[in-house]
Amino acid sequence: MNLQCLDRHCAVIDKQDVVHFFDELAAGWDRDLVVDRDKINLILDAAGIEPGVRVLDVACGTGVLFPFYCQRQAAHVLAVDISPEMTKIAAKKAQPPIRVMCSDIQALQGSGDYDCCVVYNAFPHFADPAGLLRDLSGWLRPGGRLTVAHSMSIAQLNRHHAGRAARVSMGMLPAAELAELFSPWFDVDTAISDQEKYILSGTRKMS
Repeated sequence: MNLQCLDRHCAVIDKQDVVHFFDELAAGWDRDLVVDRDKINLILDAAGIEPGVRVLDVACGTGVLFPFYCQRQAAHVLAVDISPEMTKIAAKKAQPPIRVMCSDIQALQGSGDYDCCVVYNAFPHFADPAGLLRDLSGWLRPGGRLTVAHSMSIAQLNRHHAGRAARVSMGMLPAAELAELFSPWFDVDTAISDQEKYILSGTRKMS
């Protein structure tokens, strides 16, 4: 279990519980998924997904964003998820330039050469937000962009996670608090939190 997160921005979440939770949901995930193309395109605009970029998709799930990356002509996409069952489904959808990996993103060494990193509909499942942001900064080139986004409001998201997902989730941070956590590594230039969506995005600092 993660027992090192002692400040108010951390939660005690067992990563194996996260794996089991999403493995159990994987088979029906796409059946129950609602894809709002307009919201996703707005999020990916903020994330800087455009022709030629190298993208790290963190907690990719079954690959909901894959068609959008292809439509936007990303040059390379590394899609990582900790759930074996989710990644099995995602891998069946993947086509060049997308590569799927089943792993704990925080157990991997960042390459420092990605242009964009997207954490879509997944951030509350990471027990140590600041630690995650620090680790993701290591994947991005200076000036590269990190985007944390949800296709629902904070209130909707927290209600959604209050039931079955409560043991594998923490409350989503208000945009101002998450921007503060971004600040050691990223310059935030986009912060949207309304009744329909949540988008926080910034560029990796030069030093």
